[in-house]
Amino acid sequence: MPLINIECGKITKEQKEKLVEGLVSKASEILNLPEDAFITFIKENDLDNIGKGTQLLSKTLNNK
Repeated sequence: MPLINIECGKITKEQKEKLVEGLVSKASEILNLPEDAFITFIKENDLDNIGKGTQLLSKTLNNK
C-alpha cells in the first residue's frame, strides 16, 4: 500500500481534496496501481513552526 505524505502550511478543505485527487491520480498512472491502493497523509504546519533561513516563516510572509 503506497503512502503519500505531504507537509504544508494551513490549507482549505477544497485545496486538500484537489491535492489528494491530483497526487493520487498521477501516482496511480505512473505506478500502474489502482487509486484506492494509496493512502495520503496531510500534515498542516502552523507558519510559526516553520523556519526559513534565520526567521520564522510567519514573520517572513508578514514582511512582504
